[in-house]
Amino acid sequence: MAAGRYSQGRRRMVVGAIMLAAALGALGLASLAIGDEALRTNLPARHLPPSWQHPFGTDWLGRDMLARTLEGLWLSLRIGLAASLAGTAIAAAAGLSAALYGRTADRIIGWLADLFLSLPHLVTLILIAFVCGGGLQGIMIGVALTHWPSLARLIRAEALQLRSADFVHASRRLGRSRWWILSRHLLPHLLPQLMTGFLLMFPHAILHEAAITFIGLGLPPDQPAIGIILSESMRYLNAGMWWLALFPGLALLLLVRSFDRLGEAARAVWSPRRSHH
Repeated sequence: MAAGRYSQGRRRMVVGAIMLAAALGALGLASLAIGDEALRTNLPARHLPPSWQHPFGTDWLGRDMLARTLEGLWLSLRIGLAASLAGTAIAAAAGLSAALYGRTADRIIGWLADLFLSLPHLVTLILIAFVCGGGLQGIMIGVALTHWPSLARLIRAEALQLRSADFVHASRRLGRSRWWILSRHLLPHLLPQLMTGFLLMFPHAILHEAAITFIGLGLPPDQPAIGIILSESMRYLNAGMWWLALFPGLALLLLVRSFDRLGEAARAVWSPRRSHH
């Protein structure tokens, strides 16, 4: 019964990953195919509602909203991917260091994790992005440095449990180095947790990127980021231009929800496996 549920959950996760990868590939190709013409100002085509020619309508400068939305989603994906990979790497390094390098390292890393978790997420992200000079680089660094503590705690707990396993003790008695034990024993067992943490971190990174650009920080106003698009559209909702916020907002919600569902499926599949090691 449990094996059947595990197999079904694994199938669902694989199918979801393939569908999401195909959708992301199509989004990337669409972003590459969009020419500069679709993003340029076209004043005679201002304020057009959704139509066959402009499925998402046009904005107050006559720019095609479908093209701007696709460009914004692609930008959010790139920022989310870079920030999530960096955050996962930081979490892995911090969690393993806390578990393997003695009480002093454990206390320092635990204090840093508590510090980041105690501060408001968005405020910390804004401060870090501002210190790092803003722009794409500042946002990526800010998101990466504010999303590692929870995953680092999980990695630390798993590493402490694995460190006391018989095969680790046997490797130590055989004179294996700490790096050898880390690369051959700990990392292969921690890979599912790291993959799940990365998938669950991804939607949060995208949402926080959208939030920080929504309030006008990080990127220039002419950059077609989803947060900037939504922020600009707020000024025109009272004029009845509902499509300026509806379609970009739905696209962002669908993207975030897809990654969130994939992360939840991965956690449901890999969690039972952790209990058997």
